[in-house]
Amino acid sequence: MIVDGASNPGDVAWMPNNGWASNMTRFAERLVRQGLIDKSDYESLWAWSVEEPSAFWTEFADFADVRLDGEAGPVTVGDEMPGVSWFPGRRVNFAEHLLRQGDGVAVITIDEHGDRTEHDWTQLRADVGALGGALRQWGIVSGDRVAAVLSNTYEALVGLLAVASVGAVWSICSPEFGSGAIISRFAQLEPRVLLTASCYQLGGRTRDRSREIAEVIDALPTLDKVVWVDSLGSSRPETEVPTVLWADALSTDSPRAPQFEPVDFSHPLWVLFSSGTTGVPKGIVHGHGGVLLEILKMLLLHSELKTGDRYLSIASTSWVVWNTLASAIAVGAVPVLVDGSPTYPTPDRIWRIVSQESVAAIGVSAGYIHSCRKDGLDLRGTVPSLRTVQVTGSPLSVDGYRWILDRVGDVWISSMSGGTDIASVFVAGSPSLPVRLGRIPARALAVDAQAWNERGESIVGEPGELVVTSPMPSMPLFFWGDSSGQRYQEAYFEKYPGRWCHGDIIDFDSDGSSVIHGRSDSTLNRNGLRMGPADIYQVVENLPEVVEALVVGAELGTEDYFMPLFLHITDGFDVATVQEAVRAAIRQELSGRYLPDDIVTMRRIPHTRTGKKLEVPVKRLLQGAALSDVVSAGAVDDFAVLQDYAAYAAQVRASKPGAS
Repeated sequence: MIVDGASNPGDVAWMPNNGWASNMTRFAERLVRQGLIDKSDYESLWAWSVEEPSAFWTEFADFADVRLDGEAGPVTVGDEMPGVSWFPGRRVNFAEHLLRQGDGVAVITIDEHGDRTEHDWTQLRADVGALGGALRQWGIVSGDRVAAVLSNTYEALVGLLAVASVGAVWSICSPEFGSGAIISRFAQLEPRVLLTASCYQLGGRTRDRSREIAEVIDALPTLDKVVWVDSLGSSRPETEVPTVLWADALSTDSPRAPQFEPVDFSHPLWVLFSSGTTGVPKGIVHGHGGVLLEILKMLLLHSELKTGDRYLSIASTSWVVWNTLASAIAVGAVPVLVDGSPTYPTPDRIWRIVSQESVAAIGVSAGYIHSCRKDGLDLRGTVPSLRTVQVTGSPLSVDGYRWILDRVGDVWISSMSGGTDIASVFVAGSPSLPVRLGRIPARALAVDAQAWNERGESIVGEPGELVVTSPMPSMPLFFWGDSSGQRYQEAYFEKYPGRWCHGDIIDFDSDGSSVIHGRSDSTLNRNGLRMGPADIYQVVENLPEVVEALVVGAELGTEDYFMPLFLHITDGFDVATVQEAVRAAIRQELSGRYLPDDIVTMRRIPHTRTGKKLEVPVKRLLQGAALSDVVSAGAVDDFAVLQDYAAYAAQVRASKPGAS
């Protein structure tokens, strides 16, 4: 229930209703009855979960009805990160578990024109079985890779489940990515099959991607088959790789029950890609069992999804949030897959779907909420089915919390933060805890998350690095192609050996609630969509007019995310002409969503003495840090160049009152 009068950061704005029989409460009370914890409050449950992780995961697996084949044994082998092995000797199949639930409607799809389709459980199982059978006929076996360039559609969900059922490895990119960005990811995997469409819908337009897809196919010599998933009438490019239409791949004379390959708990399930901050995107490999446990924990306990609930999330297929949305069938919930722009044809498109589909829980980015508030949307009384608003992607401001409670209704705000790296969350809400303005309520169960200072000391009440001190089952198995494990070690364990350092700046209060202050590295994170500077550099620096570029994204105040692109341009070119060429290249090769807020010409791009671009120092300058505090003059190739960036940053902050 809403608490009146809350307006300042940290104020309690919502309290759980005593009559709400949540999954979290049922799980805690079960543990009390078994004598494993003394009290059913969240603090007691969390403390036990991090003190006794083996007992927690054993009990949770039973609570969530996760069936592991093989003889029971230790939950983990090893205790130092990285390298912990989970449930050794046990076998499971991610797709088999997801397809065990439910009857009636399984999935709802809605395209940008408003065309709506219900897919029932019988159809979903049959389609997964048919595609899985086709993959086997094409020679796909456990461990082979299958890639997809698809948007948020039913076919993408079927593809994931069919590939997992075979024991093959899945990876997907959004079709709005440029061919270079797709190739830099998929070429690493050497996929044998590609599922793709030659066009997609966005902003009221059908975007033809036949040229880009042809380039992708040509760059993947390992492909044996291309499956065309087309319903928009676009022409398909010619290719020497054998092709088949989606309908033909699924054609069968009789309903085909899916067959599931039992695989080891840590058998690779999918490859998600990092944003490419420091070069070629890292292929993050997760396992069947670890992902299953963590996603079930997130959906059942931290999202309070129940059988029959309709669940909508604004999610690009290139974002790990899509994997969570697709997995909602694991708890018997009905994912509502919305394709196209969330704000087309009107800014309230998503909320109208929430009303029409009687959605119980919606997942959105903080940026989307801030946009709704700025657009003046008032949804009071229009979404009576809505029980939960999940918020992730970036920090939600106090005004964002207030807008939800004032303009959406008496709903539980489950603010959470995690990452592609773990396909789960570090900090999250609980339906048994109050919601405080501007704060994430708690550490997630079985996650010993802390804020550490530069000396490796746990701190409370001040910002520090987000560190996880004990393993989680969905931590990456490895990075694709990283045979020595060096890139994996450097990504998370270099700063604090043996402890996971995520790269977020977080501030914990004594009650376990927290505030995320943004990334401590240079990853771009606009409206919850993450991308590394390397993807932008690849496009922009390929232009003859550009010598070099530098891009940063900086959180300014509580709501403003500012992303300037700095250019060192070739002598003799007109600045305005170069700026337009850069915008056109980003639109064509990447996406209009990554157009910078400002394109600034500079006399040079700053580097360390070893040649690395100084994204993080420039970001900190924009956020108000003094030049002397962000970098040592002796560590850079030309300190005077950075003084120009400091002057620009001062001008930006002076023009944005909320940035101070």
